[in-house]
Amino acid sequence: MQELDQKQTINLLNEIIECELSGVVRYTQYSLMVTGPYRITIVDFLKEQASESLLHAQKVGEILTGLEGRPSLQILPADETDKDSVKDILAESLAHEEKALRLYKNLLETVTNSSIYLEQFARNMIGEEEMHNIELKKMLRDFTE
Repeated sequence: MQELDQKQTINLLNEIIECELSGVVRYTQYSLMVTGPYRITIVDFLKEQASESLLHAQKVGEILTGLEGRPSLQILPADETDKDSVKDILAESLAHEEKALRLYKNLLETVTNSSIYLEQFARNMIGEEEMHNIELKKMLRDFTE
């Protein structure tokens, strides 16, 4: 095994926290903007995503502080498109989830062969993010808006 690049790992974990906290804000705002016949179902989904993003940020923060890092107070900017259709909200959600997936893959690349725990954590998070991507792609299928 090689030595963990602690500085790079901490930097990546902070990027992930910033992304996940951005998801909390993004999904909360989206949940308030949804209208139409499927509002209740989609609002519930978006609120669940906001809660899960917060949980992810907390998990990552615990690891980061365990590595003697300090969690960032920043969040990634959420581009405001002023597009509030369900299709647009889901498409923006997918773009956000793809960003999170890339960050977790970067984490896996950074910690591979230096920490079994962090490798496993990154793999689990990649699995969760891949499922979010699949769900959002399925929700976007057949939109006619």
